[in-house]
Amino acid sequence: MNSRKTVLGLLLMAIIAGCSITPEKAVTRQELYRTNVFSEFTIKDSPESVLAILNREGEAVLEGKNRLGDEYFIKILATNSGLKVRLYAK
Repeated sequence: MNSRKTVLGLLLMAIIAGCSITPEKAVTRQELYRTNVFSEFTIKDSPESVLAILNREGEAVLEGKNRLGDEYFIKILATNSGLKVRLYAK
């Protein structure tokens, strides 16, 4: 019984830790442009809307095409150490 509670507690902690939270300091336009996402990919969303999402939710998932035409999901995370970009092929 105790092991079941421990496993459920650990699972709950993992779920809560995986949820996005707002960043401690607001993300600036310069920080977003330093990622080079808007220069390397064609993205339909405006930088202002991406900033608003990052500052509200702490992460943004965008759809983009690189110069070769390959399509990607682009995940941007706002962390204490700066923005982290992850690419996922469609």
